[in-house]
Amino acid sequence: MTIKEIAKLAGVSISTVSKIVNNKADNINIETRNRVLKIVKEYNYTPYGTAKNISNAKTFVIGVLLRHSTLLNLMLKGIMDMAQKHGYNVLLCDSMDSEEKELKHITALCRHHVDGVIWEPVSENSIQYEHYFQEQDIAVSYINSSLPEASHCLDFMQMGYLAAQKLLDYRHTHIACLTKPGSFRSKMVFEGFKKCLFDNEIPYSEDMKLFVTDPDFYTQISLQGFTGIVSTHFEAALSLYEKVKSFHYHIPSDLSLISLREDAGDAICFPRISSLQIPYEAFGEKVCYHLIAACENLNEPEFTLFTSDNLTLDHEESLNAPPSCRYKKVISVGSINTDITLTVDELPSSGSTTVTTASCISLGGKGANQAIGAARLGREVILIGKIGNDYDSTVIYDTLKKEHVLTHGIRRSSASATGKAYIHVQKDAESCITVLPGANETLSPEDILSREHLFDGCGYCLISTEIPMNTCIQAAKTAHFHHAKNIVKPATLKALPTELLANADIFVPNKREAALLCPSENTVEKQADYFYRQGCPVIIITLGHQGSYVKTADFSGYFPAADFPSIDSTGGADAFIAAFASYLTEGYPLLNAVKIATHAAGFCISRTGVVPALIDRTSLENHIKMTEPTLLTLA
Repeated sequence: MTIKEIAKLAGVSISTVSKIVNNKADNINIETRNRVLKIVKEYNYTPYGTAKNISNAKTFVIGVLLRHSTLLNLMLKGIMDMAQKHGYNVLLCDSMDSEEKELKHITALCRHHVDGVIWEPVSENSIQYEHYFQEQDIAVSYINSSLPEASHCLDFMQMGYLAAQKLLDYRHTHIACLTKPGSFRSKMVFEGFKKCLFDNEIPYSEDMKLFVTDPDFYTQISLQGFTGIVSTHFEAALSLYEKVKSFHYHIPSDLSLISLREDAGDAICFPRISSLQIPYEAFGEKVCYHLIAACENLNEPEFTLFTSDNLTLDHEESLNAPPSCRYKKVISVGSINTDITLTVDELPSSGSTTVTTASCISLGGKGANQAIGAARLGREVILIGKIGNDYDSTVIYDTLKKEHVLTHGIRRSSASATGKAYIHVQKDAESCITVLPGANETLSPEDILSREHLFDGCGYCLISTEIPMNTCIQAAKTAHFHHAKNIVKPATLKALPTELLANADIFVPNKREAALLCPSENTVEKQADYFYRQGCPVIIITLGHQGSYVKTADFSGYFPAADFPSIDSTGGADAFIAAFASYLTEGYPLLNAVKIATHAAGFCISRTGVVPALIDRTSLENHIKMTEPTLLTLA
């Protein structure tokens, strides 16, 4: 530190500093004198203080200047052990993330004539102080910094890559990285995380980077549907472990968690978070030996630390396959439309003009609705259908991707436009729908057969009859061939083909559809009996605000509707079927699944539209836990 620099820090002239340090300050203001003396002491200035000791004798002292030493006990142990082994003492300085403290430590190390310094710069600005060491010919070994290029760094990028790869090995594809802003480690781990995604051809988006300083970071996990998290710091992982309880996630059944860990001790036995141990001790030893070699003019060895084979998890107790992979997938075969919903005071009638009070446009069609409903409840869902080669089709693909519905069963038709549905909803939530089938009419049995491989591993196939009947029947037969069960929704049918019902495992008409398809019977109970006698083992007739009626070999009876205000009944049945199939897939008893599905339908009809009103798993189960907590308990 020069007298000129001291004068600049104190805001006085060089001559003023000279008078003060040489006891010639009789005519200088006492406050100025005290301020200058304080800076002189703090920055270890003495006249000619930057000159190296004339003898150039070695002091056998190594300085360790760390950004923050709190979490680096193992690295310090490695440095101390190696230094003592070679006859060196260690002078430790902690900058505590402060550039001001860092500069004071640098001047102190120079004053003590250390032989070398292991330096972890606080920031990129820190490198401007390098000249103090150079002027005294003090060897420097930089660590954990992107500047200068010669810095020795723990390969946090490789650790981030390996942590992300471990989640991918468990079949997670929607993962995020929990980071600390301003952390060099977080920056490098995240780079490795992104590279792993790239190498595995998984699209990256900005929402995959979470910040532990964001008070709502954990809600993003639920909102974005992440199933796996890489945490760059163990204390952040502990925080997440506690936070997820607030939205009823469980590790690892709902969320897999892997973290880097700084400490090898056994102080934290629970929670058991799968961790990659950071080899700080070995790193400290290597860095210290490399610096000693520089101080003693030895041939510096190549700096190598570890390979990926040396980095292993301590355990895998906080890792599991995502829920969608632990259960059989769901296939939805049906219509895909653009819905135009019109809110009216009363439904249109012949000879009248109806004025709409509100309107909205969204993705719709029973095939798409049921697929999105099941995906929001955590299922892996494949949608099979046809759309046009128009602007609507692009919007549909984008929406389905956002909703995590697999779209490789969808094809574009160059000869037809995307289907449209015009939905009128009146005050009491009743609705009427006019459908322009478009490309839905071109979905053929051959389309099903060409996608037969998609049925492998399918638990339930959801079939809605807004597509050609021979295609519905082929889908039902294909599903049975692959040991899946069929849930059939008879929309737009005027007559019920015997072959379709014979291949249905669960038949779900609404009250109007049941009456239309069974005109010979005038009660819900008799209509259900009729469908049951035709060979379908489970009949569920949905009754709107009156709930539903269920008929099986062992049970027949009514289920009341959930207590929700009725705003728009359009998507109630789709929400019901999506939830019903989702919870059956997880092994819930049929009657419990009906009750859960009733709550999902209630949520849906309490809002306008269908896709915007479909419920996610967290919200649904939070509601059920407050009203019927035992309903979610598997026997």
